[in-house]
Amino acid sequence: MTTITSRELNQDVSAAKRAARDGAVTITDRGEPAFVLMSIEEYRRLSERRSVAEILRMPEHCGDIDFEPESLADVPRAADL
Repeated sequence: MTTITSRELNQDVSAAKRAARDGAVTITDRGEPAFVLMSIEEYRRLSERRSVAEILRMPEHCGDIDFEPESLADVPRAADL
């Protein structure tokens, strides 16, 4: 991942855009990461991901997942003081 300062971004936006074609570019502000510049293709790819909760809510995936939760009787409890 490429890292540039906000000053470098202001001085050469084209270079930052070129770097974003190869992967995300972190833009720092006063030495701390503040923003990320990425291609629209990468953004769309990342925004299409679903959370585990969303996948579990989908009926077509329910048969593929084996889940056996522990009995609460087997889980240690906090001591009563």
